[in-house]
Amino acid sequence: MKVLFLNLPYKFNISRASRWPEKTKSGTLYYPYWLSYCVGVCENKGIDVELIDCITRKFDLNDTLNAISEYNPDFIMCETTTPTCSYDYNTINSIKDKFPDITIICGGTHPTILPEEVLNKCYGIDIIVRQEYDFTVPEIVESGNGNKPTIDDLKNIEGISYRDENGKIIHNIDRPLVDLDKLPWVSKVYQEFLDPNDYAYAFAQKPMIQIVSSRGCPNKCNFCSYPSTMGGRLYRLRSVKDLVDEIEYILTDMPEIKEIFIEDDTFTVNKKRVLEVCDEINKRGLKPIWSCNTRVDLDYETMKAMKDAGCRLLVCGYESGNQEVLDKIKKGTTLEQSRNFAKNARDLGLKVFGCFMIGLTGDNLETIKETYEFAKEVYPDMCFFQQAVPFPGTEFYSWAKDNGYLVTEDYSKWLNDDGYLNCLVDYPYASHEEIEKIRDNLMSKYYFSFTYIVKTFLANLDWVEFKRVVRGGVQYINFRIKKAVHGHSD
Repeated sequence: MKVLFLNLPYKFNISRASRWPEKTKSGTLYYPYWLSYCVGVCENKGIDVELIDCITRKFDLNDTLNAISEYNPDFIMCETTTPTCSYDYNTINSIKDKFPDITIICGGTHPTILPEEVLNKCYGIDIIVRQEYDFTVPEIVESGNGNKPTIDDLKNIEGISYRDENGKIIHNIDRPLVDLDKLPWVSKVYQEFLDPNDYAYAFAQKPMIQIVSSRGCPNKCNFCSYPSTMGGRLYRLRSVKDLVDEIEYILTDMPEIKEIFIEDDTFTVNKKRVLEVCDEINKRGLKPIWSCNTRVDLDYETMKAMKDAGCRLLVCGYESGNQEVLDKIKKGTTLEQSRNFAKNARDLGLKVFGCFMIGLTGDNLETIKETYEFAKEVYPDMCFFQQAVPFPGTEFYSWAKDNGYLVTEDYSKWLNDDGYLNCLVDYPYASHEEIEKIRDNLMSKYYFSFTYIVKTFLANLDWVEFKRVVRGGVQYINFRIKKAVHGHSD
């Protein structure tokens, strides 16, 4: 049996694996890392697989149909997200119309939280794989013993939703969360099927690579979709040895890679484990350059150990400059922790990408101003202001819906004509259009201030860093010019 893993085509370069699926303003494009891990599991089980990233190959629907015809798979595995689902349904239905005998499997954040709705809206999908699907997909493939799975074959497979013979939608029980040491190294999958030069972070050196060292997040942020959908709240870790073995493999077998990004929800949840990873890197004499997602409660000792082990940049969510807002969104951090985090990072020479949100639960025009002033105070090297987005399955979505603040539940309207997330919430103190204008003004004020321009130039005199900053800056300026000309929102 043959399985074709498809990162479906789209009209823009978009990162479905991102927690923020939209066309980015500074060239970021994620690897399809969820699909890639599953590819590796299937390969290890002896299943014939192919992985095609239609985004990086710039495939349209016809190109995709031709690729499917050429490979002639028995199964197609794909993902969809809330912002892209309407477009993706049309693509999937077109594939099903052309190839009715292919079993189409779909996963991702949106199908996980709304499996019944997705199956009702997209006739082309045969099976939804909920949450982590690494071992679900190969079980589906193997369930028919070389034939197309029947409904009876599917009855005992955990973590799936599908239609029975009468069209009734069946939801099997959830699958237990994955033991991460049983996963293959995703770097080997990338090496076989993808070109690392196709992917980038605005804040990372290129080419970069994304790997995962943990899944799940024990924190309770009310706006974050991944713990509510894919990885769960149970924090699970790869062994230190397995993680550092892969880092060493990347350094020796993929020397073109300039930076490793550890794409965990929060890499630094377990301080003891972080210190063990850093110690193992140093013991082996490895010299990786790496970055990760973290929180502002990270202490100086751990930050120093990370810096000494090659960490270059920390991505963190400051979110708000108002403590009451932080408490209402269940962030679990304080403004004082944010200040200490920023100071420690500067003292250690670690770069910081700081994320801020406006329109959070508890926000108003005054707290949004406080957030901007706080951003100037902690002054991250790179800064992102964005409106809060009501992803289905999150507490923020329920809060916005229950209060009548949602602008629309039509997912085709989540992205504007240029591929950027619209503001989807009307607040008592500001309409969604006003929130978008505020967000744009905050970004421009921050990035085009004389202080930031001088600070960034002086901090990036290294040629590699300077090229990275200029690349991201030019792309963002082009975005702002286009927006001004066409009058579109992000």
